[in-house]
Parts: sequence; structure tokens; C-alpha cells
Amino acid sequence: MKMLLVDDHVLFREGMRYVLQQLDGEETEILEAGNFQDGLKIAAQHPELDLALLDLNMPGSEGPVSIRYFHQCYPHIPVVVVSGEDGCGYMEKVMSYGALGFIHKSSTAHVMLGALNLVLSGGVYIPPEILRQHSLLMQDKEADHLDKRCQNTNEYGLTPRQMQVLTHIAAGLSNKEIAEAVCLAEGTVKIHVAGIFNTLRVGNRIEAVRVAEKLGLLDKPSHG
Repeated sequence: MKMLLVDDHVLFREGMRYVLQQLDGEETEILEAGNFQDGLKIAAQHPELDLALLDLNMPGSEGPVSIRYFHQCYPHIPVVVVSGEDGCGYMEKVMSYGALGFIHKSSTAHVMLGALNLVLSGGVYIPPEILRQHSLLMQDKEADHLDKRCQNTNEYGLTPRQMQVLTHIAAGLSNKEIAEAVCLAEGTVKIHVAGIFNTLRVGNRIEAVRVAEKLGLLDKPSHG
């Protein structure tokens, strides 16, 4: 397995090397860069990269816009942002621009390993604390459109918007199709999907639908 680590802080890169060497599976080769431009060059030289870990604030980077540029140049390389930023706006932008994960730099090694293994297995990772913050913000924004009863989560911890997204997941819609159906940014839909997975304690869409059906949150498909 081959990974690219781009961050201008040498001490942080050393710490991340230690974490990355503990990932499940085969031995990990780690390529490093201290600025965004060098990261782009390495990605061009190694199209077989399994994952790219990018900081938001470093020389040559313009924040979320640079994540979009990297994804446009190398759409086949999964991108995870590792940043000290914790605002919902930053997170939504990088997820909309193609990132599959957002890991806060204050996270423990255990959390980072879990997040990276999730992304490497095809999932999306967003910090739980940001999911909670986003959920509260969305409830505030939707307060004018939902009655007071519906603003709260249901007995299983899902918000009305998450239930709406879950219904579309069960119908087989992609994140992009769900975004168009409910008039949200695709990055916001990704956050809701991750929130659903976190609440239902599942790792993918099929498991989410199966658990939701068992809990009676969805109508089970008829047979025969």
C-alpha cells in the first residue's frame, strides 16, 4: 500500500508516519511533501497511490479550493483532509470538493486509524463532534419549516433530514441524486449519510437499510 502525506510540519508528519505504519493489511510505503505543489508533483509521479492525506493550511495551498484542484487532477486517488480547522463550513467544502474524510489534527491515533481504515474500505469519515455540530446547525436552519416536534431526533437518534436521506438511500439513490432530490449540497448529503452510519452503527449503505428495516424505520420490501 502506498500513501502520500502532505503537511508543512515535520513533527506532525513524523507522528502520522507512526500511525500509518499501524494500518491494517500490507506494509505501507509513505511518500511525503512539505507543501502543496510538491504534493501534486509526487501524485503525478505515483498514480498508483492508495490514499493522499492533505493539510488545508500549508505553503502553496488555498484551503478547500486546493482540495478540489487535487481531486480534479487525480480523481482516482482517495483524498483525506487532516486539519486543525473545525468549522462546519470548511468540512462541507472539502467534502463537496471530493474529499472522502476529514480528520482533526487533535484526534488520537486510535481515531485516525479507524477513520483511515474506513476510507480505505470505501467509506467516508467525518468527526462525530462535527456531525453533532452540523446536526444542531441544520435543525436551527430548518426550524422555520418544521414543527417543534419534528425538530428533535426520533427514538433512534436520527433527525428528520437524516430520515429523509435514509429513505432515498433505501431507494438506491447516489449522494448526487439525493442532493438534487432534497435541494442540498452534495457535501451536506455526505455529512448526513455519515451521521446515519454513525447513529445506526453501520459501515455502508446496505447495512444501514437492513438495520433501518429491522428497526421499522423503513417499509420492508414486499416479496411475491
